[in-house]
Amino acid sequence: MATANGAKGPSRMGPKVLFYSILLTLQYGAQPLISKRCIGKEVIVTSSVLTCEVVKVVICALILMARDGSLKKLAKEWTLMGSLTASGLPAAIYALQNSLLQISYRSLDSLTFSILNQTKIFFTAFFTFIILRQKQSVQQIGALCLLIMAAVLLSVGEGSNKSSSGGVNPEHVLFYGIIPVLLASVLSGLASSLCQWASQVKKHSSYLMTLEMSIVGSLCLLVSTLKSPDGEAIKRHGFFHGWTALTMVPVISNALGGILVGLVTSHAGGVRKGFVIVSALLVTALLQFAFEGKPPSSYCLVALPLVISSISLYQKYPYMDKKKKKV
Repeated sequence: MATANGAKGPSRMGPKVLFYSILLTLQYGAQPLISKRCIGKEVIVTSSVLTCEVVKVVICALILMARDGSLKKLAKEWTLMGSLTASGLPAAIYALQNSLLQISYRSLDSLTFSILNQTKIFFTAFFTFIILRQKQSVQQIGALCLLIMAAVLLSVGEGSNKSSSGGVNPEHVLFYGIIPVLLASVLSGLASSLCQWASQVKKHSSYLMTLEMSIVGSLCLLVSTLKSPDGEAIKRHGFFHGWTALTMVPVISNALGGILVGLVTSHAGGVRKGFVIVSALLVTALLQFAFEGKPPSSYCLVALPLVISSISLYQKYPYMDKKKKKV
């Protein structure tokens, strides 16, 4: 994933930003369905995550080379300590988050996954306050409460729906679906706040931040394979066990999505990124109904407007300093 940027976006959305936003909306909304259809259950999670990170490194390096002519200038200005400070910790966190998301994809329906994944906004606000001391308005606090209510509804609804149909163990849904995506949201909020701090201090470009974080994240994943079950599975079956040609589709899509997040955030700001997220939820619901023939559950129907309202409120009513407001 690319950097979180605290800077405000331009007052008008230019063609480039609009293009990035549309692409991210489609990618974000379609990713759960693409992953479910193209990544088999026998595919080792770490292998898909590592490949995604490599794809991001290659794409960002090519873009930086095309922009600057070569990587020589960047290499002269780059320092190891600066990179580790700006990207090291967030990269490790995002690597773990991606693994949790890959696990969750397989146990939740696409719309439930997408809505639960939005709780990362709450955790981003929480860690932004802890790390950057950025306060929330009354409306934003209310919006975050709505988001928590929606997450609870979805947690209860998903467990009951899965247990009543298809013979899926509700405990499996809880421990391999709901809990992983919520943990991923916590990690996303923490990493996003750290990236915001790093971008304000280090002034890293979106592409450079993504490249650095992907490299560090890949190294962390490689180290984790020494002791993890996935590492044993890779030794036993091979890195690309269970892969098909279609497996690369969600891997590349996820990599492009990570790059687009940074571009939309840095060019358009958090408000327009919020609209992208809401639009992506609608895309997920539409695609799930169109391709799976599965209408949203009653819990999802109740939770969806709560999520949309909470995100809209949060983006529309930012905190205003009373002293500045009087001036």
